[in-house]
Amino acid sequence: MVPMDAKDTVCQMVETYSAMLLRLACTRLDSPADAEDAVQEVFLKLLTTRPVFRDAGHERAWLIRTTLHRASDLRRSAARRNLPLEEAADAALSEQDTTLLAAVRALPEKYSSVIHLHYYEGYSIKEIAKMLGLPAATVGTRLARGRERLRQVLKEEFV
Repeated sequence: MVPMDAKDTVCQMVETYSAMLLRLACTRLDSPADAEDAVQEVFLKLLTTRPVFRDAGHERAWLIRTTLHRASDLRRSAARRNLPLEEAADAALSEQDTTLLAAVRALPEKYSSVIHLHYYEGYSIKEIAKMLGLPAATVGTRLARGRERLRQVLKEEFV
């Protein structure tokens, strides 16, 4: 449970910054509902992580940065989801996509899991690191090495 002082502080921050953060999220997202979701998730993250701020400027910068990151994440995942039904069916049946997915699955687990989470599920490196309990640098390295192995596998297959 969040102490009352923390709740009051968060309520004050919501009142102070929510309109600005919503406008900011709207610049990155096409849907006002997605922008509202992004801002709500930022405030939820504020409640759950309870960062310590040096001053009001640091607080504002954290909220802006976190809102931009969340909006970008939502935009990337929305871009993958929002295909017309005909295109989605074509994409699902595409031989190239099937070949690519099979090649990803053929990679060692440590590479295929980060590639799948990043490219198919839309998670950021930091989110993947948190999910898998790994340093972000390790996830980045596995992503790079996995892409290189995938490139080699696909090059051999299409040559």
